[in-house]
Amino acid sequence: MAKDTEKLIRQLSLISYLMAERRPVTAPEIRRDVEGYSAMNEDAFARRFYADRSELESLGIVLSVEKPVEGLVEQETYSLPPENFHLPPIEFSDQELAALHTALQLLDGEFAYAEPLRLALQQISWGRPSPLNAPEQHTVALGITGSAGGHEVSQRLAKIETAIFRRKTITFEYYTMERDAVGTRRVDPYQLLYQGGQFYVVGRSHERKAIRVFRLSRIRGKVGYATKAEHDFQRPADFDPRAYAARIHWQFGEPIGIAEVWIGHRIAWQIERHFGRYGEVRTLDDSGAAEGGEGDCVFSTSYANARQLVAWVLGLGENARILRPEELAGELQERVRTLIERHSGDSPIAAVAGERPVEPAVGGAAPGGGAAPGGGAASGRSEAPGRSEAPGRSQRAESESAGNGHHPEAAIRPERFARLVTLASILIEAGRAGRRLDAAELGRALKLSEHELREDISVLNVVNFGAGTYVLFAEIGPDGMIEIDPEPYGDSFARPARLLPVEAKALIAAIDLIGEHIPEGSLGSVREKVVAALGEDPVHDGLHVAPPGGDDAEIAAVVSRAIADRRLLSFEYYKENEDEFSTRTVEPYALINGLEGWYVASFDPARDDVRHFRLDRFKSAAVTDEHFTPRPDVDPAADVDGWPRTGEVPASRRAQLWISAERARWAREERTVLADLEDGSVIVELGFAGVDWLVREVLKEAGDAAVLEPEDARTAVRAAAEAILAATEPVSR
Repeated sequence: MAKDTEKLIRQLSLISYLMAERRPVTAPEIRRDVEGYSAMNEDAFARRFYADRSELESLGIVLSVEKPVEGLVEQETYSLPPENFHLPPIEFSDQELAALHTALQLLDGEFAYAEPLRLALQQISWGRPSPLNAPEQHTVALGITGSAGGHEVSQRLAKIETAIFRRKTITFEYYTMERDAVGTRRVDPYQLLYQGGQFYVVGRSHERKAIRVFRLSRIRGKVGYATKAEHDFQRPADFDPRAYAARIHWQFGEPIGIAEVWIGHRIAWQIERHFGRYGEVRTLDDSGAAEGGEGDCVFSTSYANARQLVAWVLGLGENARILRPEELAGELQERVRTLIERHSGDSPIAAVAGERPVEPAVGGAAPGGGAAPGGGAASGRSEAPGRSEAPGRSQRAESESAGNGHHPEAAIRPERFARLVTLASILIEAGRAGRRLDAAELGRALKLSEHELREDISVLNVVNFGAGTYVLFAEIGPDGMIEIDPEPYGDSFARPARLLPVEAKALIAAIDLIGEHIPEGSLGSVREKVVAALGEDPVHDGLHVAPPGGDDAEIAAVVSRAIADRRLLSFEYYKENEDEFSTRTVEPYALINGLEGWYVASFDPARDDVRHFRLDRFKSAAVTDEHFTPRPDVDPAADVDGWPRTGEVPASRRAQLWISAERARWAREERTVLADLEDGSVIVELGFAGVDWLVREVLKEAGDAAVLEPEDARTAVRAAAEAILAATEPVSR
């Protein structure tokens, strides 16, 4: 028998024994009665018992130790209070269970933590209709599912997850974009962060002697352990993972200053609502505008990367400009002049369009990306998803290949201990009810192969309470049905066990990924109840899901209510590309998330077509009194495998862009590269439906991109840049 299997039998038998005895017991009693210890000598028993206690404690199962009174000869005694093993009952409403049903249906098979999520839901829904048998929901669709995105990243994620849990230092080769170099890193991993469709590890870099953030997709090769020690480090008590999820791209790195950005009144509400948490927004006293964020304002924000902040400001067009510091305002002006020069007829860049490119880039962009064209009626489907990375292949296709007990893309598998505890509870419950279970169905429910299920059952058949009293006996018959004979003292596994760390992380991460976007119920209240039952928030120990950019809980709540009640939704919408407002009244069908945030999938009667509107561009929204009958030909989730995941929607036109050598490596990661040029620059292709969207995308490149064709787009970019340059005079304050 394998050592890991022997250890599991010991640990499960120890729990069963202590729960059955219901009294403090001594170490000699444990050595005599618990399966796996009796054959050991005293020294071996002492080592194994200490190690087992330590491992159980790391799983959140803490034995109570009573030390003898000083001067007395009694030995230490050990017990396991029921509350240290069982999960406190959680009373969920029907709406909350419906929300959990939807969460599992949306994430099952695609979420990197899908398998421990299934076990967690099995435990917390004890005695209620299981989310594992939930009907499919159609009012939410996920483009971003928390998938690790490919076999290599899945392996790294699993290794790092284990390293965080075991406090093991890791080593890996890492590609640093800023320096365009690969180097060895030695890191104490503190936290996993999921943000913008990517997994990151936050930890102490031994090379920098400081905390750094590493993107898993930029790790080269495998992740290894630095030593063979059981533990290598302890995470600092004052480490707060939320600090690393509460930054925006221009704040990544060490701060170098505070910038003041003038924001025009047209978009002041949007900046305050969606970017205010990255700094401070104050209304200009002399703007002549009304109070409450409707007038011009100044946005003050710390920054670590000047170019990223300049690029963001340029993307806002004439509605924003940098006031201070002067050198940052000067950099913006210089980049705008470069942009104008590169879109002038006599610019050397203009000649590139007529050149024969050198060797085409092998493999195109990594991971295969493409930019989504925005807005405009020509797009036919979407109100402007923006640039983003595209997965190398369909994530949904990956999930289908993992559905029958095979795990080619299962990033995080739960500890076998968790599987065995859950399986024991299922078998005992069925045995007490006199029911036989279909082995194939049970394997599918727990994502176990037939071989794994048989092995797990054989392990449980050996787990005992001591003195030859076993927890259960189960056997898969020739007809594929499981016969179960539970022991009368199997109470320790007849109630839901505590969520183990990876299960708790999976559950809370799933809730945080979906947020308050399920019309059928509230995941927020579910989260509060689960955290209360656990006694702590799992976010502090392992995985933190950062909220998507531009999310808005109040707007989402209004939209959700309209979807659930089948009422028309009326809203004031800001079309960023055209810099204009419009009032829409639509039939809302579903909420969909994508790489840039959340959208409502709707049917717009005024345009007689399906439209997707980004929630962060709603200035206001209201549910009307008018009901609508859902149209049978409208499938709100029809597009979820397309632009929400890849950022690329059908486009009516194609553009070729030149990208500077300084930014070429980023282009390779985000765009479809057509060709490399001799000076290190590249040519990329973008699909677009409206010139206004393309202009905005080029402005966001802060002078490091230029349109080669079509000519009307080149002219439009130059005109936009000239307007920005003319508007960069200081604003009186």
